[in-house]
Amino acid sequence: MNLVVTLQGVGGFFGRMERTHPLLPWLLAIVALLPLPLILSGLFNDYYVYLANRICIFIMLSVGLNIVKGFCGQVTVGHVGLYAIGAVTAAILSTNFGFSFWMTLPAAIFIAGLAGVVVGVPSFRLEGAYLALATLGLGESVRIMISVTPYLGSSTGLGGIPAPSAFGFTFDNFTRYYYLVMPIALVGIYLSFAILRSATGRAFQAIREDTIAAAAAGINVRKYKLLAFVISAMYAGCAGAMFAHMRPGYIHHNNFTIIEMVTLLLMIVLGGIGHVWGGVIGAIIVTIIYDQTKDFYFYQPLLFGSSMVLLVIFMPQGIGGLIDRYIVTQRFIDARREAGDGTS
Repeated sequence: MNLVVTLQGVGGFFGRMERTHPLLPWLLAIVALLPLPLILSGLFNDYYVYLANRICIFIMLSVGLNIVKGFCGQVTVGHVGLYAIGAVTAAILSTNFGFSFWMTLPAAIFIAGLAGVVVGVPSFRLEGAYLALATLGLGESVRIMISVTPYLGSSTGLGGIPAPSAFGFTFDNFTRYYYLVMPIALVGIYLSFAILRSATGRAFQAIREDTIAAAAAGINVRKYKLLAFVISAMYAGCAGAMFAHMRPGYIHHNNFTIIEMVTLLLMIVLGGIGHVWGGVIGAIIVTIIYDQTKDFYFYQPLLFGSSMVLLVIFMPQGIGGLIDRYIVTQRFIDARREAGDGTS
């Protein structure tokens, strides 16, 4: 009986999602993106397929960070630490215990979600720059702990992480791996839209606009703040597991530095804080720029830091804000035009 009730509840949940967010456009998007690695390898080389995989992973990270920063308005600078937790969890479970990707992925999501609780608890009493410093310390502590713990890779890193496989098919090169990370990234975007337009998303936005007013309206502020951190952390854990299992199957603590965190922040600032598609666009643009400037590694903090300052000054709403302004302007023009036609 309980199983029937549970299945009915799950079915009702997906039914509501289908009514709010039809699946057909997303399925068409998957079909449209299928030939991308063949086009990239044909026009350029396999390195650009690897870059497409990296973009999918960063899309998961930026969409997840947007939930806690853009939807809920909480300042966090420790997201890369959660990303590291997901990657290390997947690496250790697969290399030391022989777990497959299909077991390490949910395990990484779960462990990162638990870490999200630890990151989210300071938000009960801290706001703004103080919360940013607390989360920055937690994120950097994770990297340092990895760098000094031999079991977690220490200075040599963790290698030999096996490629995912399913039904005898192994995702052992960049082209094959694309067909794994691309659908997962699209599912992450889809779920982000579902969260934004749900009652939970509206609670997040109320907290973002005014915490006191949200509490006065009956919203459990602590509960939803913590939930935002946990959901965001689960996205980071998923991205970390996908990064760990991607060829060459090697991770190092230098993959999770402050530079990666600044890069991630730049993605959502450029795309537009609180805009799901803006975060996706920001992830694509910034990942390409990051790749093209990797020869100037020592100047990247200056480049990305100054870019973020300029964006906050001259384009505070990001690309998503520009798109919103264009849509509102067009609606206003159309309304004026219809009103003029009606009076004439």
